[in-house]
Amino acid sequence: MAGHNRWTKIKRQKQALGATKGRLFTKVIRELTVSAREGGPDPDGNPRLRAAIAAAKEANLPKENLERAIQRGTGELEGAAYEEVAYEGYGPGGVAVLVECVTDNRNRTAGEVRHLFDKGGGSLEKSGSVSWIFERKAVMEVYKERFSEEEVMEVALEVGAEDVLDGEEAWEVRAESTEFHVVLSGLEAKGLSPTEAKLAWLPKSTVKVEGDAAKGLMKMLSLLEDCDDVQNVWANYEIDDAELEAAIG
Repeated sequence: MAGHNRWTKIKRQKQALGATKGRLFTKVIRELTVSAREGGPDPDGNPRLRAAIAAAKEANLPKENLERAIQRGTGELEGAAYEEVAYEGYGPGGVAVLVECVTDNRNRTAGEVRHLFDKGGGSLEKSGSVSWIFERKAVMEVYKERFSEEEVMEVALEVGAEDVLDGEEAWEVRAESTEFHVVLSGLEAKGLSPTEAKLAWLPKSTVKVEGDAAKGLMKMLSLLEDCDDVQNVWANYEIDDAELEAAIG
């Protein structure tokens, strides 16, 4: 998606600011708790937790906070009972939007997500309305400054990845979601430890947006990203860099 990697970079820059640091910590802590609950506290046998720990360290989450989040997930410490839930809808320009949330109050989150869709000029739809447009993939990023495309491609294909794409700052290794653990472990064993690893919903087709539709879409995505209960927002838009810069001001 043209512009999508650029949007990801902008989100990270925003998260580095003090005003959004608390929200970033909240999202990281919830992911640590849920991944530990679902797959156990050992990152060597739980690739989702391993990825969550890497994200926590990149966000500079204090070690004690990280450890407590994992302990809450395993039941060693008391804490909120989080559950995962996804919402689907459309944004300005007819763009399909898939929102992944982690919440301790499903009714509150549903109301908040619906409000943000409405506020951003979109519409929340029923389950299954847009999920068919996306496919689940394992995505791992390896910094360009450390490895060449040829080095990453050779190792990635050797360990079972499907493809390597050229991102703005990193080589993006993609694999089937079921191969997440195998490919991530393989890259690490070969010395190509990803700076980020996650399960993503990637679009099978895209919708080009520009002008007012692009501005409206960026506004809605920002509103959703800033919601504490929202972990990830996936959308099938295509936008030129110049349009993206104009849309985000």
